Amino acid sequence: MLDKDIIPDWDWSTGDKCIADLDEWQKRFPIVHEYTVTHDGEQIAAIVEEGNKQVAPCVNGKRWAETFERSWSLQFSPDDRLVCLGMRNYEWSVLVDGHPWEESYDYIWNLTFGPDGKSIAVNVKKDNEFGISLNGSMWDNKFPEARNVIISSNGMRTASLVKIKRVATLDIFSFSEGVITVAVDGKAWDSRFLSIWGMTFSSDSKKVAAGVNLDRLTYTIAVDGITWDRTFYHIWEPLFKPGSHDVFAPVKIAGGWTLAMNGQPVWEKKFAQLWEHRFSPDTQKIAAVVATVFGKWTIAVDEVPWEKTFRDAVLSPVFSPDSRKLAAIVKAGNEYTIAINGVPWNEYFDMIWDPVFSPDSERVLVKAERKGNYFLVIDGVAGKEAYEYVWNPVFSPDGNKVLIRCITNGKYYRKVVAVDDI
Repeated sequence: MLDKDIIPDWDWSTGDKCIADLDEWQKRFPIVHEYTVTHDGEQIAAIVEEGNKQVAPCVNGKRWAETFERSWSLQFSPDDRLVCLGMRNYEWSVLVDGHPWEESYDYIWNLTFGPDGKSIAVNVKKDNEFGISLNGSMWDNKFPEARNVIISSNGMRTASLVKIKRVATLDIFSFSEGVITVAVDGKAWDSRFLSIWGMTFSSDSKKVAAGVNLDRLTYTIAVDGITWDRTFYHIWEPLFKPGSHDVFAPVKIAGGWTLAMNGQPVWEKKFAQLWEHRFSPDTQKIAAVVATVFGKWTIAVDEVPWEKTFRDAVLSPVFSPDSRKLAAIVKAGNEYTIAINGVPWNEYFDMIWDPVFSPDSERVLVKAERKGNYFLVIDGVAGKEAYEYVWNPVFSPDGNKVLIRCITNGKYYRKVVAVDDI
């Protein structure tokens, strides 16, 4: 997530700046992979290949001096360092602004950043054992398998789903006994489960919760390896309430789906489906995607659903900064738009991205695609300009300007425009 504290330091002078001629990159390098840009828009990068295993990131037209046999997962961290995974002499490492970690591995994946970007973690395989490496230091304990990475909010702790013993692919009896658990900072929970998903840290970084499958038909939530007292027909991913150790999760009970806290249902209403629950910034509200009946999707806030439903899809709710408004992507008839407090925009698009609220919560801006062109859409009205590609927009701290990072006519531009000029 982007650190809001750094946004005021950006250049918010109105105007266009051409950062890079991407058509020139295409002529210079035989292969140019997907582009990525900094949050402030000042840099654009892509992995480029010149053949004979000469692979490296190129930033604003300048390729890194060192090349690699393979490289992938190029990303700018939240603090705008350029990070990727690279292989040389059959050993993989994490490269940060061109500098590899001292440790190398047989393979690495799932590049993950802490909220402020200062912490970087990856899943690693070394000597046929698996774990996590945080900022270049691999867990002391390794496992026969480690599947994913989450980082705590303070950037100092990591967790992964792990397998605690090797099991043959078709050995269903060993799997049914439970060989999967969660490891936190390399230490495995004592409890074992049939399957695990939806791991999350508490906001103070002290606890980890996950959805667990006790047997083929029994589900619940485990917190630090201790399961809730109650089990359910099914569950979805848990969330800690910010600032507390209370865990909320969608659960299926007799009569349908509802929301539970610490093992006990807290919503009285039952739905045909309920998932993707989110807390408002002030933590006083909970919103979730629900189906009131089969095939009728909407958002429920504190268990009260919007009046309007949508037949194809409703995606994760997004609260405004003041917690008073709620926006979500909705789909009907293979087209997408944004609904705000239950009211959809009139214009629909081939694809649309998550809504962005202005700092005062009054305006909503999104990136959208129609017939292969990309637009910015403000309060339901498509902007004047179409782009070859555009990244998610960013409001200025006063809400009067917008940073646009876009490709047009084969060039990458950083633009700052007044909101009313979009």
